[in-house]
Amino acid sequence: MLAIAMQSFDCHPLTIDYGQRHVTELHAAQRVCSQLGVRAPRQVKIDLRAIGGSALTADIDVPKSGPGAGIPVTYVPARNTLFLSYALALAETLGAEDMFIGVNAVDYSGYPDCRPEFIQAFESLANLATKLGVEGMRFRVHAPLLALTKADIIRRGIVLGVDYGLTHSCYDPVKERACGRCDSCVIRRRGFENAGIPDPTRYVQQA
Repeated sequence: MLAIAMQSFDCHPLTIDYGQRHVTELHAAQRVCSQLGVRAPRQVKIDLRAIGGSALTADIDVPKSGPGAGIPVTYVPARNTLFLSYALALAETLGAEDMFIGVNAVDYSGYPDCRPEFIQAFESLANLATKLGVEGMRFRVHAPLLALTKADIIRRGIVLGVDYGLTHSCYDPVKERACGRCDSCVIRRRGFENAGIPDPTRYVQQA
């Protein structure tokens, strides 16, 4: 997503330490920004452990049986709403009209805050609830990965020079290694297989 945004915009990356069960993804964000040659990500800290309700923020086991029916316990209540709210605050501070988020609603776990309806609704909110929006600035929320398969995303990233060996998707990593069995690992590995591109992920084990 960052590599796509960089084609048209001067990017100000933002990462969120929300009290997730690991910080590996925060380290990965720093590596990716460095590899792509953009400024280091600004990091905001909030604590969703105080809210709980998710296997990523509470003492709930991460499922290891692969994607199933319904919304899984790895869904974090209101996470993308909070993420985009912080992005909106930063955008308004910078005078930036465009925000990017890397949600996907094709090869995904069914999270409601990854759907196009959510993106459209938040964009409407952004233009109603901000000083700059009221004064005439038009905020836009871009989700360039929304309707792509994981294989298509991977192919696009390769063309744009993304080093997927630096990226991270796992919900339950062991140090810097992906578990290989959670929904995210299964979907990620399948994406590389369907794209016909070797998967550089370091897994603890394969499902």
